[in-house]
Amino acid sequence: MDKDKLSKIVSLCRRRGFVFGGSEIYGGLSSVWDYGPLGVKLKKRIKDIWWQTYVDSREDIVGLDSSIIMSEQVFVASGHLKGFVDLLVDCPSCKKRSRIDKLEKKSKDIYLCLECNKEIDLKKSKPRKFNLMFKTNVSATEDEPFYAYLRPETAQGIFINFSNVLNVTHKKLPLGIAQIGKAFRNEVTGGNFIFRMKEFEQMEIEYFTHPEEANESYKYWVKERLDFYTNKIGLDKGNLRLREHGEDELAHYAKACTDIEFNFPFGWSELEGIANRGDFDLSEHARVSKKDLSYFDNERKEKFIPFVIEPSAGVDRTFFAIISDAYDEEVVQGRIRTVLRLSPKLSPYTLAIFPLLKNKIELVKLAKNIFSDIKDEIPALYDDAGAIGKLYRRQDEIGTPFCATVDVDSLSDGKVTIRNRDTMQQERVDFSKILDFINSNII
Repeated sequence: MDKDKLSKIVSLCRRRGFVFGGSEIYGGLSSVWDYGPLGVKLKKRIKDIWWQTYVDSREDIVGLDSSIIMSEQVFVASGHLKGFVDLLVDCPSCKKRSRIDKLEKKSKDIYLCLECNKEIDLKKSKPRKFNLMFKTNVSATEDEPFYAYLRPETAQGIFINFSNVLNVTHKKLPLGIAQIGKAFRNEVTGGNFIFRMKEFEQMEIEYFTHPEEANESYKYWVKERLDFYTNKIGLDKGNLRLREHGEDELAHYAKACTDIEFNFPFGWSELEGIANRGDFDLSEHARVSKKDLSYFDNERKEKFIPFVIEPSAGVDRTFFAIISDAYDEEVVQGRIRTVLRLSPKLSPYTLAIFPLLKNKIELVKLAKNIFSDIKDEIPALYDDAGAIGKLYRRQDEIGTPFCATVDVDSLSDGKVTIRNRDTMQQERVDFSKILDFINSNII
C-alpha cells in the first residue's frame, strides 16, 4: 500500500476541484463524496467514451435509463432482500470494523486484521449480518408507510424491462441493454477515498444470449472489457490484471465471474466484474411477477429463458484508476513538479490560454479573443490568476496537455507560445493554426 501516494491524490483532487467531501461544511458523511467542476468533466468523458463504444457504435446494444426507486418485489425476486448482506466483524484490538472477505484468513476461525496486524478469533468476535439496502417510504403519510428501495445496482432495472425493450426495438438475440446510472449501498466499511461509496455510479451491460452461446460470449466480454481500459481509456497494462473467481466465492446466481483488477495506491482490487449470470434473473422475475420473460427464436424454432453476461463497471472506480495511473511527480530545477498525465481525450481541458502579463490590456484582450475563437472547437479555458510559472503548474496538476501563452511578441508576429505538458517543450504557432497544431499532436 502506498499511503503517501493515496494521500497526495486525495489532496490534489480536493485542491483542484475534482472531488470534495460530501456535506463537508457539516462535518462530512462517511463514504459520501461530491464531484467538483473538474471532476464532473472527467466523469463525463469516461461515460461518453463508454456509451459511444458500446451503444452508439454497435447494432447489438441499446440504451436504457430505469428508475432509481424500485418496488420491493424487484428485490424479493433478485434475492437482495434476503441475501444482500455483508458479514462484519470488529477487531478487539484496534476496534476497526471490517468485512470478513477483506481480512486475511489464517485458519478456520482466525483472521488477521489488516489495520493493526492482530489476530481476530471469530469464536470470541462473532460476525454480524448487515443488509446493504436503502429503504424509503413512498407513501404520502408516515402512519401508513409503503416501502420501496433505492437500487443497489442498475442491473435489475434492465431485467424487468427486458420484454419492453424487445417489443419496441424488434431486436433479435444476442442483444445487450446498457445503462449508466446511480446505485446505492449502505456501506459500513468505507475508506480508500472514492473506491467504496454509499452512492456511486455504474456503467452496466446485460447481454442476453442463447444458453449454448453464453460461454463464448462470456470469454468475449472479458477480453473486450480489458481491451477497453488499455485502448480506449489508456490505462497502463502493467496496472491491470484478470482474476477468475473460484467456485467458493461465486455469487449464488453466477456460473462464472472474472474481475478486472487495478493496482490502486492501496493495492490490487476490483475495477470491474464480468459475470455469466445464467438465466437466474429472468427466471426469478418471471416467477415472482407471473410474467412471461422467455424469448422465442424464429430461426431455431425454440423458446427459452436467455442467459445473461454482465460486464459491470464503476464510473467512480474508473475515475480513481485514471487519476492514480496518471499521477506523477518529477524534479524540475530543484522543485517537485506534480503532473496528471491524462490522455488528451480524458483531460477536463485540452488547452489553457494565458496572457503573459495580466496588467497589459492588449495581451489580455488578445488572449480572450483567441479563447473565444476556439472554445467551441476544443475544451479550453482562459486563466490569468497568477504568474506564468504558477499558471503552468496549475494546468500540470489538472492534466491539461497544452498551454498557449500570449506575449508581447504576439502583438507583432501573430503567434503564441504553446507548451507541451509532458515534455515542457515550447513552440511558436500562428493564431490561425492553433487548432491544427493541437489536433495533430493529440494521440
